[in-house]
Amino acid sequence: VQARLARDGISPSPRADRYTLIKRLYYDLLGLSPTPEAVHRFVADDSPTAYANLVDELLASPHFGERWGRHWLDKARYADSDGYEKDRPRYHAWKYRDWVINSINADQPIDQFTIDQLAGDLLPEPTENQLIATGFNRQTLTNTEGGTDQEEFRVEAIFDRVETLGTVWLGLTVGCARCHSHKYDDISQREYYQLFAFFNNADEVNRSLPSSTQAQADYLVAKAAYDARLKELEAPLNERREQLLPAAEERIAAHTAALAEIAAHPPRNLAWASESVSSLAAVTFQRIEKDDSLLPTGNQGDKDVYTLTYTPEAATDANEESVIHALRLDVLPDPSLPANGPGRAKNGNFVLSEITLDVLTPDENGTTSPVSRRVSFSKAMADHSQKDYDVSQAIDGKEDAQGWAIAPHIGKPHHAVFSLKEPLLLQPGERLQVRLSQQYERQGGFPHPLGRFKITFQSGQSEASLGLPKDVLEVLKIEPAKRKAEQSQLLLEHVFKQDADYRQLRQAVDAHRKTEPFNPAMPIASFQERRDNRRATRVLKRGEFLDPLGEVPCDTLHVLPELAQASSGNNLTRLDLATWLVSPENPLPARVLVNDIWSHLFGRGIVGTMNDFGVRGDPPTHPELLDWLATELMRLGWSRKQLIRTIVLSDTYQQSSAHRPELFERDPQNHLLARQNRFRVEAEIVRDLYLSASGLLQPRIGGPSVFPDLPPGIAELAYANNFKWGDSDWNKRPDNPQPVAPKDDRYRRGLYTFFKRTVVHPNLVTFDCPDGNTTCVERRASNTPLQALQTLNNRVFVEAAHQLAEQIQAFPGGDEDRIEQLFRRCVARPPASDERQSLQALLVDARKYYTEHPSEAAALAGQSASEDGPASEEQASWIVLARTVLNLDEFVTRE
Repeated sequence: VQARLARDGISPSPRADRYTLIKRLYYDLLGLSPTPEAVHRFVADDSPTAYANLVDELLASPHFGERWGRHWLDKARYADSDGYEKDRPRYHAWKYRDWVINSINADQPIDQFTIDQLAGDLLPEPTENQLIATGFNRQTLTNTEGGTDQEEFRVEAIFDRVETLGTVWLGLTVGCARCHSHKYDDISQREYYQLFAFFNNADEVNRSLPSSTQAQADYLVAKAAYDARLKELEAPLNERREQLLPAAEERIAAHTAALAEIAAHPPRNLAWASESVSSLAAVTFQRIEKDDSLLPTGNQGDKDVYTLTYTPEAATDANEESVIHALRLDVLPDPSLPANGPGRAKNGNFVLSEITLDVLTPDENGTTSPVSRRVSFSKAMADHSQKDYDVSQAIDGKEDAQGWAIAPHIGKPHHAVFSLKEPLLLQPGERLQVRLSQQYERQGGFPHPLGRFKITFQSGQSEASLGLPKDVLEVLKIEPAKRKAEQSQLLLEHVFKQDADYRQLRQAVDAHRKTEPFNPAMPIASFQERRDNRRATRVLKRGEFLDPLGEVPCDTLHVLPELAQASSGNNLTRLDLATWLVSPENPLPARVLVNDIWSHLFGRGIVGTMNDFGVRGDPPTHPELLDWLATELMRLGWSRKQLIRTIVLSDTYQQSSAHRPELFERDPQNHLLARQNRFRVEAEIVRDLYLSASGLLQPRIGGPSVFPDLPPGIAELAYANNFKWGDSDWNKRPDNPQPVAPKDDRYRRGLYTFFKRTVVHPNLVTFDCPDGNTTCVERRASNTPLQALQTLNNRVFVEAAHQLAEQIQAFPGGDEDRIEQLFRRCVARPPASDERQSLQALLVDARKYYTEHPSEAAALAGQSASEDGPASEEQASWIVLARTVLNLDEFVTRE
């Protein structure tokens, strides 16, 4: 670089000051703000190795893998969802993301890093990590829409893999040769499909791997203890089952016969019209003539009791059809009711707290006493009961807020049958009284009375009178010889559970089963090469999968060195391709990779067109430097960290980025590198800087993706609103190794945010984050008012300002000391005198304003991230200062 400058008569810029250097290193290597203490140590260290020591310290930080892992994940088109219309979540995609972070932290050589991702499954006895690494190939979009041709989207995924490989490792626009030979570079369409052939026989598979070696060992120990105890508990249970078996088979046979009798002689409904009906809330009842049902209208109290009386024709013999065995209640929809009923609640529901049946007997004078005899119910059965509002609660003797309800099946007819404990034979003159008690009460006034309903009395035994569960009844209707083994077992289990000893033993076994240790194995997306029935690869006319032409073998581009002999048999595989990419004889991939590393440290690559090293791309500004860096990478054992160390220790990297007006005409884009470059950090790092400077950052490395706050209405943009942001079911999954609290989720680093391709988090979109649909080797930075509005108003940025203000207020000293501390925390340097004066004036103005407007001060301070923080004029004033400094361009700019 300096030789080129000297040749052009340009002197390099001086070395940046130490404040700028430590901030630059922290932003480039960690993506976090340096603490004032770290800055002070570095600035005060006069030793000649101070800078090199700082570099080594940052390269050893676990946050280095997060920073540089984010760069790689852009290339890998990483996302936590499938893409396309349905865009379903991939809850285990994070395993690949964590592999990237861990591999970079461990400084895995880039050649092995390449091989593991492209062909880890083809290595001899691949490790778990190598299988996880092949998730690189599985980051393609997956279409789960109904009616799609899966072959079409399998081919589309391979197109993506070929073009990603071409961009990331070859720096070529090979995708231009998908439909025809490349118009500019010497890449034929046939060569495109030769690369396609490497991936054409790799099938997508999901493998089950332990979440960690220690977790698997712990599981095996716990599982052995669990199995031993289960065996102990099941022994007496099996013994008791054998004892009960003969009687159980007899009971099942009796149930089968009883059900057959009911089918031959079904119960008869006694259509007796109600003689009178009344309501405690003075409801008016309308009789619907077509079915003799009743429709309450008019008043609607919070609680109510409907009372109905009936005068049936008394039977003279217990065998006559008018003997009552059950009471049936039908609840019916009606257009006059809310949501079509059948209840009168706002949502169409109802709650029947209690139903009672009484026999009214005339006294000696011929008048009827209010209540003479209560009839007991033995059981209740309904076609549907709402969760926690089972129909059995309507005959439990408690007139409370619980009872029978039918949500969410609103607007439909339902019925319940209440079986009498003993058949009821009425005497002459006796009448029946039915009370329907509705005692549901909800705060704020939300009564749930019955709407349209009908009561009938049944004569004869019914299925409900047997008191058997629905699943048992359905099996009993099947001929015994045609019942499946699991159906016969269901019947036996039902009868066994009527025995108290068996129930106790079964409860002990069931309770123990709930303690079964969870297998830490979890599914990962991987690849598996076909050994048999291999697909032939053909050139596709215009890239159309339905229009194949001639067959092509696996091979690479003729302009690059030839591929070595196949590593396995006669077929070239992805392992051969990956090995070829990182071969010392292959001149291109190493240059593409070092150009990428250089771009992250200078804001621009030596070759400016990061994805195009072809004839239409930019020529390298320093070709000899590019060549040297590529060979140096290989000499350093393909070590990413060592190459980065070499670059950041150079004088070129350490130059000041101050603008030089005299060079503007000669080198407006700073291609000659007479100074360092200034550029805004990426979307995730903007968030990370706010969290780290304020002290809110939750620094835990890795783990499942998290769900920081999302503005209302954003998640609902997903297809059919099929995905709930912050799904609590995910955080409670047993295979989530470290479930975290929502507050911790809010303050994780940006790369851990759940990345949904069709609904990318707005914080990321606003700062130009790619959508993960295709590989991205260079992020484009925009500068829009939306970005400033977001950092001023979005919740996480506001919370960061509040937290920072609280910490600055707690800093010892006066206003001047606190202003300096605020500046050091945000931009890693002390403020200049004019900056200090401006902030002091702003503080004075803010105090004056909030003293005159205390309600506004309370409102602002009340949003503090610290729930116990005071709401005061002083705190509001410091929040204003914190927001001001955090929104300086310098804060989100790497200088």
